[in-house]
Amino acid sequence: MRPDLFEAPDYYQLDDLLTEEHLLVRDAARQWVKRDVSPIIEDYAQKAEFPKQILKGLAEIGAFGPYIPEEYGGAGLDQISYGLIMQEIERGDSGVRSTASVQSSLVMYPIFAYGSEEQRKKFLPKLATGELMGCFGLTEPDHGSNPGGMTTNFKDKGDHYLLNGAKLWISNSPFADIAIVWAKNEEGRIHGLIVERGMEGFSTPETHNKWSLRASATGELIFDDVKVPKENLLPGKNGLGAPLGCLDSARYGIAWGAIGAAMDCYDTALRYAKERVQFGKPIAATQLQQKKLAEMVTEITKAQLLAYRLGQLKNEGKATTAQISMAKRNNVEMAIKIAREARQILGGMGITGEYPIMRHMMNLESVLTYEGTHDIHLLITGADITGHQAFK
Repeated sequence: MRPDLFEAPDYYQLDDLLTEEHLLVRDAARQWVKRDVSPIIEDYAQKAEFPKQILKGLAEIGAFGPYIPEEYGGAGLDQISYGLIMQEIERGDSGVRSTASVQSSLVMYPIFAYGSEEQRKKFLPKLATGELMGCFGLTEPDHGSNPGGMTTNFKDKGDHYLLNGAKLWISNSPFADIAIVWAKNEEGRIHGLIVERGMEGFSTPETHNKWSLRASATGELIFDDVKVPKENLLPGKNGLGAPLGCLDSARYGIAWGAIGAAMDCYDTALRYAKERVQFGKPIAATQLQQKKLAEMVTEITKAQLLAYRLGQLKNEGKATTAQISMAKRNNVEMAIKIAREARQILGGMGITGEYPIMRHMMNLESVLTYEGTHDIHLLITGADITGHQAFK
């Protein structure tokens, strides 16, 4: 295991824009990743296993629902703090950030925003500490980019609902204690239900043979005549806008998280280029490698500015879905291009587990697709600026 010597690039001195609280939150997450994630993550990725022992640490650094008010167990932080935590965790590994993103934006957020007071008090404090872990069921085997076409449904049986259907590509599902499941009622209206582990007919088979997000647990959600108590329906909002509101929060976190992966690849490549000598000089002294490194730090800086401004808008309640889509798409594309360029700088060493680059590159292939594919986000921006929807 190589020591984690990571130093974050800050070419435009963006740290000067951050508050003391932002810096404390970020640095706590950064040190935790260096201590508890970096030393083990390559082994877990090679084994295709999620390191469950880090859940306690994720909770301790405030990674679960950082913006949820303290009265419900959250840290009561602002949206920039949330972004910075996601950036640092993804610097460690996209799969670990996925676990935190799902818990925060796709499980805690809908319970906080759409749940009853009883649901908030029952679930949020335990989710914040990691005592309960959750997952989010929207994507189906036949409905990914078109979630409104879902076939998972529930029927009113008087004293309970009867839930049937299946969800696919669900992060955290193999070990989740609860699932926020989106399903249609008998009128075809989409609602959120809290499905709990142990309910008869509810199973969560794990998805194997992934080349990406190997240190993250992915699975299915299967509902076979599952009896769901009526008090487990999220009463605050229904329709497709409800799950999409959760995805806005998750995509915002990804816009920051991808920067972390990019920074790790850049920092690794820069250090390697200074040390690797060919033809009598470090490869960092050659024009082509300098071009690669200069373009990397430029793109990271642009992404940092995009994410920071989006965080300000989010804090003010002004960030639009289209603005979040733009940042998610741009920053993930930026990160995957940097991973590919960084791999080239390291040559053959870039494909080994001795360095994090190939793992980041493979992970980012999933990040490019989940929470709205690269192409769909492009069309969300296109629809926003033209007034015409091209994907319907």
